Amino acid sequence: MYRNLLIKNTRICCNGSLIDKDELCVNGLTGLFENSLTNSSGEMDLETIDLENRIIAPAFIELQINGCFGVHFTNFEDEGTYGANLEMVSRYLVQKGVGGFYVTLPTVKADVFKKILPQLKPREYDDGAGLLGAHCEGPWLNPSKKGAHDASLMQTPCRTSIEQLYGDNDSVSAIKMVTLAPELDGSTTVIEELTKGHNIRVSLGHSAANFDTGLAALKAGATTMTHVFNAMNPLHHRSPGLAGLMVSEESPYFSLIADGIHLHAATLAMAFRANPQKCILITDSVEMAGLADGLYPGHAQIPHQQRKQGNQVTIEGTDTLIGSCSSLDECIRNLTQWSGCSLAQAVQCATENIARMMGLKDRGVIEMGRRADFVVLDDAGRVLETWIGGKAVYQSER
Repeated sequence: MYRNLLIKNTRICCNGSLIDKDELCVNGLTGLFENSLTNSSGEMDLETIDLENRIIAPAFIELQINGCFGVHFTNFEDEGTYGANLEMVSRYLVQKGVGGFYVTLPTVKADVFKKILPQLKPREYDDGAGLLGAHCEGPWLNPSKKGAHDASLMQTPCRTSIEQLYGDNDSVSAIKMVTLAPELDGSTTVIEELTKGHNIRVSLGHSAANFDTGLAALKAGATTMTHVFNAMNPLHHRSPGLAGLMVSEESPYFSLIADGIHLHAATLAMAFRANPQKCILITDSVEMAGLADGLYPGHAQIPHQQRKQGNQVTIEGTDTLIGSCSSLDECIRNLTQWSGCSLAQAVQCATENIARMMGLKDRGVIEMGRRADFVVLDDAGRVLETWIGGKAVYQSER
């Protein structure tokens, strides 16, 4: 049974600001925000919810997540098991305030891409975050900046095609973003083909490119940078590298891992302040997120044992970072603490900025006609409730 909702006495996160809102209407049948709702008699037919001045924000969007809660997205047994794991992840993520997520597939063999990508077409789940498609982080990456990726599987754009690596149109249709290194031979052609031919966003990362090469990639159609400062040349006062693009005239969007491990707090604050409207928070989380500390087996991306200590995961016996175990709500709170920005500004980096960059018109902003995917937060940014399509799917113990 659907419920039309009248939400009263709240503040909403909008464009980096907190705005007092006396009333907010949700159509329980369509799951959309509306200006007002009436029944056939023209009278209000709503269930009223008083939020007692708590904060409403758009449900968060996970742009880069490799896995969590014991599931790594490169592990594929069969379609049924893989589908069940996706749904389990979607229901786990709403506990962290996430309303939509892009599955990240790192550098793996072509046959792995071709098996998994058809499973990643956008879809909605009952009581869970929506699957928004795939983010392929590789295999057109620079081996010198491989991070935890398998350098032996990396490819050069001039020697491979989209179809050879990812599969036919059925597979490619699931891809919404590709991370590549723009200094590789043939990258400009691939960027143009991805963006103009397939409407796929291109992000620059795992790269040793200099500033000018990055600028040329932006002019070819790239629009963002992946986990800035990690797996790229450091920012130097005479050679700013890709990181320097944050303050260029053609400034791309740029993602940051705000877990306190991948970036120092001062570096995170500097990057955010460079361009808050283009800043994107990501977790880059791996399958150990939500699990206990310890030693875990590898998979199609990492053929080594992995050690989890708190939010940090490394290849056993090394200090090579594999990914993070932070949640997106935690990253939002970290950004407010370390940069001094407001909660609404930090929320924007996990909602509106991503929606704008990815061209999402149905979510990521609280406005009439968009999906009623939202979270209720306290003033510290803790997730109290998550609503998907106008339906409460998570409530914390208070």
